Amino acid sequence: PKVTEIGDYIFRACFIDSFQGEGMAHFAYDVLGLRRVAILKDTKNDYSVGLADFFDKTFKAIGGTVVDIKSYSEGDIEFRAQLTSLKNQNPDGLFIPGYYTEVGLIGRQAREMGLTVPLFGGDGWDSHKTIDIGGAAMENTYFSTHYAEDNPAPEIQNFIQKYKAKYNATPDAMSVLGYDAAQMMFEAIRQAGSTDAKAIRDKLAQLKNFQGVSGQISMD
Repeated sequence: PKVTEIGDYIFRACFIDSFQGEGMAHFAYDVLGLRRVAILKDTKNDYSVGLADFFDKTFKAIGGTVVDIKSYSEGDIEFRAQLTSLKNQNPDGLFIPGYYTEVGLIGRQAREMGLTVPLFGGDGWDSHKTIDIGGAAMENTYFSTHYAEDNPAPEIQNFIQKYKAKYNATPDAMSVLGYDAAQMMFEAIRQAGSTDAKAIRDKLAQLKNFQGVSGQISMD
């Protein structure tokens, strides 16, 4: 969230971590029916720390219990000590707001230790490498992200077809957001009828219900 607080000329196509953390807390409580959740966060990463904090506050506020919070550092490959401690708290879910490089390993080690509860996290999981690293351990896991390639919406499927034709690969969320960010700027230029920086900024700030590939985007 601090990124857009820096100045009036900064905009983003993606949702912020407070939105994502709150969303995953409600998903865990309302959809998965979890009541006792543990958190394993990356203390070297502001993204992970912030997402864990937003999840923690919201999950408790809606009636859930966070039984324990453990940490690791980006680049770690061994997580069994933290997982053993968390397993002893008997959680019915584990929130891991990290990146795929560690998440895949955490998933494998958790399953090897008999921790069979749902694992879930944020958009840092969004990579095919999550499955490459975690394999079958990533069954019964969930994460929030900006778009899903199996969404039948025409704007998504059309984008995927064109992307595949050009790059011979399926776009990930960062590709979609990069495209949406550029299209938002182009739309602001069109509305302003100018490439003047302030004119573009003013139109971006007024952008409402812009239909991007990742969904409808409005600036508040």
